[in-house]
Amino acid sequence: MLLELSIRNLAVVESVRLTFRQGFHVLTGETGAGKSIIIDAMSLIAGGRGASDLVRHGSEKAEIEALFEFAPGHPVWETLDRLGIDTHEEEHLIIRREVSSQGKSISRINGQLVNLSMLREVGEWLINIHGQHEHQSLLKAERHIQWLDLFGGPALHSAKQRYTESYRKFKQLNKEIKQLMDSARQAIQMQDLYRFQVEEIAAAQLKAGEDEWLLEEKRKLGNAEKLTEAVSSAYEALYGSGNAVHEIGKAEQKLEEMVHVDRVSLQPLLEQLRNAYYQLEDAAHQLRDYREQIEFNPERLDEIEQRLDLISSLRRKYGQTLGEIISYHERISAELALLENEEESVSKLQQEAEAERERLVVYAQELSRLRMKTAKKLAVSIENELKDLHMERTRFAVHIERWSGQGGFSEHHDPDYAFTSSGIDQVEFMISANPGEPLRPLGKIASGGELSRIMLAMKAIFSKLDRIPVLVFDEVDTGVSGRAAQAIAEKMSLLSASCQVFSITHLPQVACMADAHFLIYKEVDKKRTFTRVQDLDEEDRARELSRMLGGVEVTETTLHHAKEMLRMAARFKSAQTASNL
Repeated sequence: MLLELSIRNLAVVESVRLTFRQGFHVLTGETGAGKSIIIDAMSLIAGGRGASDLVRHGSEKAEIEALFEFAPGHPVWETLDRLGIDTHEEEHLIIRREVSSQGKSISRINGQLVNLSMLREVGEWLINIHGQHEHQSLLKAERHIQWLDLFGGPALHSAKQRYTESYRKFKQLNKEIKQLMDSARQAIQMQDLYRFQVEEIAAAQLKAGEDEWLLEEKRKLGNAEKLTEAVSSAYEALYGSGNAVHEIGKAEQKLEEMVHVDRVSLQPLLEQLRNAYYQLEDAAHQLRDYREQIEFNPERLDEIEQRLDLISSLRRKYGQTLGEIISYHERISAELALLENEEESVSKLQQEAEAERERLVVYAQELSRLRMKTAKKLAVSIENELKDLHMERTRFAVHIERWSGQGGFSEHHDPDYAFTSSGIDQVEFMISANPGEPLRPLGKIASGGELSRIMLAMKAIFSKLDRIPVLVFDEVDTGVSGRAAQAIAEKMSLLSASCQVFSITHLPQVACMADAHFLIYKEVDKKRTFTRVQDLDEEDRARELSRMLGGVEVTETTLHHAKEMLRMAARFKSAQTASNL
């Protein structure tokens, strides 16, 4: 529930801090005193639109802060966790909203900055505001199916989940089919291009690293004459006219003859000469063998150059390296296979879509059946609530039609459905407020008083299901008086047993039923207007009710009447408390 609300520099409110408790709260005061500012503050906390004209004149920003308390299992914690907002496993939630004089908004949840969409997502679990003009969702037939599904409970919820999953899969399959069929003409052109590219690359029979060893072979063939000359000269130096090997052999022989004279110094030198002799002899043999293998082959050189030209041409088209060209060949081969099998792919997808459609029909029919069953229970529940609100002659019904694939509505046995994200049903609430009158769409009701009571009846039912802890009624009792006003007051009081209820009202019948009564009034100080909020005690409540009964003048008669109303309200609440024990 909402424990505390702090408002600074919002419209004509300079600074207000309000403390709330469980139960029924009313806000009263003269017209224009600023009662709606409290509701505006709650709306901002829940993610409502902020604007610069909300900021008190002369102030840089408006600040609103609210403290909520939730049980550990409440859905708001799951929402906060999904949004990545750390709650430290607390039961309290602090929401702060700032609106600057330039219209910019800053929001924080438990000190963590959040954007407006995140705040709105959390706000859906915090406060539900209804007003004479704000509860228009009740008149929108497209919202009625959501109310009906909420009332349906776990069985209907599971059926809707099965349908939704199947519907998404069915839509995805049809999207893939359409994409394949839409791209058929382009696919033919791509097939010709891919087929040419695949054949061109395949004909080249490329091997990884081939270009590198071809370049090496080209260098050798192109320099065969120079290689022969250089290798021959080196061999001659070792074994020819230079005969370096022979000379090192002679040096080795001389040292070997004298090593016994100075073994310490000459033995290491002798070993070096022997090693040099063997290495040079081996190098000379390798030079000779290499010279014999040098190939003079212009035809092979020409083949290599042609091959390298082909590889260069493929590089310009398909990749910088042979590895990239080979990878590209593999990819377009796979693409070509898909394109060549497009008809088969479309046929396969169509078979899958048809199978999914058959499942979807089953799920849709089951969902529709449960809705029809739920609709009867909901109608009975709402009619019972309306009886408590002195609308006992009102008939309420939930009308369900099935969308047809031809754009109209189908009979219940017709399998040609038009599937929507919410099923095959169109749901609309119907009502007859007077005996003998036919059922008509709820949106065609003219009386605001009747609409207010119907909305209150529905909230009495759905407040136990939607788990929103704070309900705000902004002058929903406008146009209501007498017994109907008393019935609304009692219903709001009963509703506050399951959630926190706030109501802006001008009716003393409603105000006397409150568990907490706040008076909103204006003061002018130094030519500035200030809105004040007073938490009334019993004596002040009697005086405020007296004002509401008689106008500006508070008389002994109106004061006595007011106190009697408070006593009657206390007896009603005491009786309800006893009946709940």
